[in-house]
Amino acid sequence: MSSIRQVQVTFDCAEPERVARFWCEVLGYVTPSPPEGFSTWDDYNASLPPEDRDTWFACSDPSGVGPRLFFQRVPEGKVVKNRVHLDVRVGTGLVGEERLATLEAECTRLVALGAVRERVLLADEENESCIVMRDVEGNEFCLD
Repeated sequence: MSSIRQVQVTFDCAEPERVARFWCEVLGYVTPSPPEGFSTWDDYNASLPPEDRDTWFACSDPSGVGPRLFFQRVPEGKVVKNRVHLDVRVGTGLVGEERLATLEAECTRLVALGAVRERVLLADEENESCIVMRDVEGNEFCLD
């Protein structure tokens, strides 16, 4: 049996670069350098046929620990709840009011980047509090 060494998370979206740059800001990820021979991604896109421009973008964890995120343009819009979503782990190890304050501070930062706050799920007997949000194209994610 082979062992899996890396995972890439792929997002279907309308504007790959816009969504990728949002997630770079959320996670502290970076975008790759443009392909060899191009000084910018705009130069690279301009070299492509119109139908192939802006069809994908990617970003990665500069430390190499987190998964690469890949964003691909699809013709259809988002119509239902995500079956998979990211949990942005900003409150790990925190409980109660300290956890909520940390989640709220990060929520405020992300709303300024274009995210939308959906709702707070308060702690119960099994789970700590989290905040359900949406990214710049409406994809759900949680601040956890």
